[in-house]
Amino acid sequence: MKHNRRILTYILFILFGVTMWILGLKGIVDEFWSGMGTPLLVIGILRLSRMYRFQKDETYREQVEIATTDERNQFIRSRAWAWAGYLFILIAGSSVLILKLMGQDLLSQAASYAVCLMLVLYWGSYLILRKK
Repeated sequence: MKHNRRILTYILFILFGVTMWILGLKGIVDEFWSGMGTPLLVIGILRLSRMYRFQKDETYREQVEIATTDERNQFIRSRAWAWAGYLFILIAGSSVLILKLMGQDLLSQAASYAVCLMLVLYWGSYLILRKK
């Protein structure tokens, strides 16, 4: 059931991507939306081909299952997310100051809101995970 749902999602990616791409070629939507269509199309095709290989190739399925359930890989993924969060806070926090010095008040404010949102998400996640 889970695989069928994923397949349906990837098919929807492809259909949405093709639709946006065609609408962009005809000039109905601007380049932003047609630009979003191409990656969705490519992602849908790649994910469908990967899903097909996963269902048909037993050795590939075992490799993927080991990679996703291995505790070391899970720890590495968790640490990578932590690093990404730390780096995001540092970069966004620095950009608040740099953009403010450059006179880009609106962008500075948006970056500061992004930092605040990340910190609120962090503390909310921390409180939820601490109770588990």
